[in-house]
Amino acid sequence: MSANQMVLNNPDAYQTGSEIELMERLLPIRDSRILELGCGNAWITRRLAESQPDCRFIATEVDRIQHQKNLAAPVANVSFRLEEAQSISEPDQSVDIVWMLKSLHHVPEETMPKVMSEIVRVLKPGGMAYFSEPVYSGRFNALMSLIHDEKEVRESAFRAIQSLLERGSMTLLGQFFLNVPGCYESWEAFESRFLNVTHTRLQIDKVRYQQIKQAFMAHMGAQGAEFLKPHRVDLLHKPNIS
Repeated sequence: MSANQMVLNNPDAYQTGSEIELMERLLPIRDSRILELGCGNAWITRRLAESQPDCRFIATEVDRIQHQKNLAAPVANVSFRLEEAQSISEPDQSVDIVWMLKSLHHVPEETMPKVMSEIVRVLKPGGMAYFSEPVYSGRFNALMSLIHDEKEVRESAFRAIQSLLERGSMTLLGQFFLNVPGCYESWEAFESRFLNVTHTRLQIDKVRYQQIKQAFMAHMGAQGAEFLKPHRVDLLHKPNIS
């Protein structure tokens, strides 16, 4: 087991809290131009946009159905775009911060190097990239693995981030481990969030569906099914031009 894998599996390495709190602590969000790649419903970006009206946010998504939902719920300082992460329409050196929140592992592995190059291209010198990815460990991961086992694609995502450091395109400011609390009040709420998705074609037959439901219901308590969802955050910096 590598030193990094030992950290990933060490509960003492994790702090517990929300992703928004960590982002507000680590990133110079105020008055910034920010790009989210693979935004999904842009839950975090929407809330940060509301609290940071002087920022301009661009949120891209490849799922047409989700994109239409985003357009139907506009936010004044967020531009929603139907756009692939490997072909960003922003000009060179035009963005202060890029973030990918549990979306990099959804990018096809052969496309990840192009995505990394695009991030470096659009970031201003001194800009920052924030990558948040699920850790393949814990009770919530065991449940999600019944839906879609993402072990290999998550490993590919970590390697893609590491490639930016190895080729000297960016430097590492820090690596952070976060347990994000999650509570799902019912099976229907969980099913709507994770099974009734349009961004991924899930291969779930009736037998597997019942396995997933039974595994979920085993975690149900008086307040619902509660989890701590482990994440790894890599915070990178694009060097200033000398």
